[in-house]
Amino acid sequence: MGGISDRMQEIRRRRNRRKKYKKLAAKLPKATSADRAVIAAKIRSMTPGCNVILERWGLVDE
Repeated sequence: MGGISDRMQEIRRRRNRRKKYKKLAAKLPKATSADRAVIAAKIRSMTPGCNVILERWGLVDE
């Protein structure tokens, strides 16, 4: 009955989210307004705490 525990699954999800955030943050300085809107949409779909991240990155208006 092996398998990964719920805690380890959540830790893995957090780590993957962190990697995705870093990739999106690296694209942000060169992004056009359309690209910024796409990045904001991706962040909104990734986590329920997206408002904090969007404010920190300055993407509140998109």
